[in-house]
Amino acid sequence: MKKIAVFASGNGSNAQAIAEHFNQGNDARVIVILSNRKDAFVIQRAADLAIPAIVFNRSEFYDTDNITNYLIDEKIDLVVLAGFLWLLPSSLVKAFPNRIVNIHPALLPKFGGKGMYGHFVHEAVVAAGEAQSGITIHYVNEHYDEGQIIFQVHCNVDHSDTADSLAAKIHELEYAHFPRVIDEVIKTIDPT
Repeated sequence: MKKIAVFASGNGSNAQAIAEHFNQGNDARVIVILSNRKDAFVIQRAADLAIPAIVFNRSEFYDTDNITNYLIDEKIDLVVLAGFLWLLPSSLVKAFPNRIVNIHPALLPKFGGKGMYGHFVHEAVVAAGEAQSGITIHYVNEHYDEGQIIFQVHCNVDHSDTADSLAAKIHELEYAHFPRVIDEVIKTIDPT
């Protein structure tokens, strides 16, 4: 069985969708959820799913290799970022080359980079008058939203759309496609 670790910073709805997808008899499982916020609702979701959760602080993440070493020791096959807002340390990226994936709520390379997450992205898309938005699933490197793109899908941005209504469309795309694309990616990984 292949092992997935999910990083999340907030609500955790994507983390839950991913965990539920892989708990339905797939050849992989989410075995741990990690968060940089002890008050993130994803911690409660992990408990409800009976998945161990680890909370860490900035110093532990950037000044030590504790998290990277934990993932190596647990023989994690794939790291998934599902609404995780910190840039990954280079030691973690190097330890899992082409084995870390992220989802971004826009069509990269547009509306990506530091500070472009969640509601900020949808506000920027609407303000720019874009006709389309969507999701991008990509490999992670040492820079925000610059890794190789794995998958994109779009939705129309209507003249009447607000950041909130666009966010709802994007969430539907995330729930429909992120678990499936992760499934496709993990099948290409040789067990460690």
